[in-house]
Amino acid sequence: MSQHAQILIVDDEPDHAEVMAEALRRLGHVCTVVDGLESARSELTLGSFDLVITDMVMEEENSGLKVLALAQEHQDSSATIVVTAHGDIPTAKASLKGGAYDFIEKPLDLDVFRNLSTRALESVMLRQQNESLRGQVDSAYGFEGIIGESKAIIKVIELIRQVAQSNLAVLITGESGTGKELVAKAVHNHSKRVSKRYVAFNCAGQSESLIEDQLFGHVRGAFTGADRDREGIFEYANNGTIFLDEIGDMPQTMQAKLLRVLETGDIIRLGQNNSRSTDVRFVSATNQNLPERCKTGEFREDLLFRIKGAEIKVPPLRERRDDIPLLANHALGKYAADMDIPIPEISEPAMLRLVGYDWPGNVRELMNVVQRMAVMSSGKKIELAQVPDEVRSSQSDDAPDLGSLAGVGLDKLEKEAIRQTLAMTGGNREQTANLLGIGERTLYRKLKEYGVK
Repeated sequence: MSQHAQILIVDDEPDHAEVMAEALRRLGHVCTVVDGLESARSELTLGSFDLVITDMVMEEENSGLKVLALAQEHQDSSATIVVTAHGDIPTAKASLKGGAYDFIEKPLDLDVFRNLSTRALESVMLRQQNESLRGQVDSAYGFEGIIGESKAIIKVIELIRQVAQSNLAVLITGESGTGKELVAKAVHNHSKRVSKRYVAFNCAGQSESLIEDQLFGHVRGAFTGADRDREGIFEYANNGTIFLDEIGDMPQTMQAKLLRVLETGDIIRLGQNNSRSTDVRFVSATNQNLPERCKTGEFREDLLFRIKGAEIKVPPLRERRDDIPLLANHALGKYAADMDIPIPEISEPAMLRLVGYDWPGNVRELMNVVQRMAVMSSGKKIELAQVPDEVRSSQSDDAPDLGSLAGVGLDKLEKEAIRQTLAMTGGNREQTANLLGIGERTLYRKLKEYGVK
C-alpha cells in the first residue's frame, strides 16, 4: 500500500491542495484533486480510493463532514483524514466519531502530514489483507462456514450435497461443539427450499408446554396471557426448513405429538380443534445416542425412524486433526479482522500442541482458545507459552509423569516421546521424525520395537 495508493484530495484552495498532492506524489501515490463537495461526490461514487483527504471548511462550515459521510458510504475500505484550522478543533474531533482516521491542523507540517497519511494507508492495507485472508481461507476450504479438508469433513460435505435436494428428514449427530447447526443450515441452503424460511429451535431445557406453543402456536384465550393468535414454527416455516436442535431432550409426550405432525403434516394450535396443513423440511440434531435412549424408553423408536431419513455424523475434532491448523488460522484471521490488528502467526510448537489436544469441546472450544491466545500474545507470533495450561499440559491417562524423571528407564522415556510427538503431529511420521531429530527409517524401527502404532 505504500506504493501507488489512490488518494482523493478535496480542498477549495488550489495551491494548498497541490502542495498536499505533491507531497504524496513524491511517495509514489496517485492523487486526484477536486475543489468541493459536489466534485468529491462524483469521484467517491464512481471511483475507488484508499485514502480521502478533505478540508473541513469549504462551501459550508461542515463540508468536510459531508465528504466524510460520502466516503463512509461509498468507499468502505478507505481511510479519511480531515484538514482543519485551529479554531475548528471541536468539529474536527466530531469527525473522528464519524469514522475519520484522524485530523491534522493548518498550517501543515509536511513531514507530519506525510507520516500521518502513511499510517492511515497502512491501516487500510492491514484491513484489506485481513479481509483477503479470511476470504481466501473461506473460499479454499469453506463450505457454508464448514472449514476443513480432511477425509472426515469432506465426507460430511458430500452427504450434505447428496441429501439436500431431497425432502428426506435429516438427523445430524455428533458431540457438542462440532458444528451440527452449520450442517443443518447447509442442508437448507443447498435444497430447493433455499428461498423459503429456515427456523431453528433448541429443545434442551424447555418444558413441554413451551415446546408445544413454540412449534404449533396458539389461539387467543388458550392460556393466561394469550391475548392474540400466534402461529408456531411449523406454520411460520411453511414450505421452508425447520431445525430442531437437541431433539433427544424433548419430553416424551411432545415426542408423540411431533410424530403425528411429521406423519400427517397437520398441526393444531393450542386452544383450537381445527388442524392446519403445513409442508416443511425437517432437520434435527442431537449429541446423544438415540438408539440407546430408545432401549431405555426415553426416546420413541418410531419417532427415531421418522426423523432419521438420512443421518449425517459430524466427526469430533480429535478425529480430524488435519483440520486443526486450518480452523485455528481461520479463527485468527476472523479475530484479527474484527480487532483491526495484524494476524498473529502460531509457532510450530504451539500448533503441534493444538493438534495433539483432544478438544472435548470440539470446534467451539478451539475457537475460544485461539481467541484467548491472540489476546494474550503481545507480538506477531503466538508461542507455546500463550497456549492455555489445560491444552499445553494435557496428556493421555496412561502417559508417565515426565515432571519427575528419576528412575525412569531411557527406553520408556524414548517410547513416550515418540508416542506423544506422533499424537501432536496427528500421526504424521515424517514430521515426527524431524521434531525428534532422527531419520524416518530410525523412527520406523523404533515404532516396531516399542509396539507403537
